[in-house]
Amino acid sequence: MIDAKSLRLATGAALLALSGAALAHNPMCQCEDLDAENIRCTGGFSDGSGAAGVTLDVIGYDESILVPGKLADDSTITFKRPEGEFYVLFDAGPGHIVEIDHTEIEAP
Repeated sequence: MIDAKSLRLATGAALLALSGAALAHNPMCQCEDLDAENIRCTGGFSDGSGAAGVTLDVIGYDESILVPGKLADDSTITFKRPEGEFYVLFDAGPGHIVEIDHTEIEAP
């Protein structure tokens, strides 16, 4: 039986394969719980390039920046899970933004 996460990944891969050059440089970001307290996010682009130095902020629903950050040389950032509701904003510039709500962050 295929779970929802696997189905989303397969659908996304199929769409990328069909889109060709039109989607050659779209932003991608994935976050996962490392344990009960820590989250790791990885950013990059659909053409396989990394995103070292790209801004990735953790923002509260009141729009306050809870954890300001930039991706490390390996295109990742690890941070402590904030209290309450938040989202992750991967911002590589105009047209290259990904938002991930805290409800979408799953355990590995």
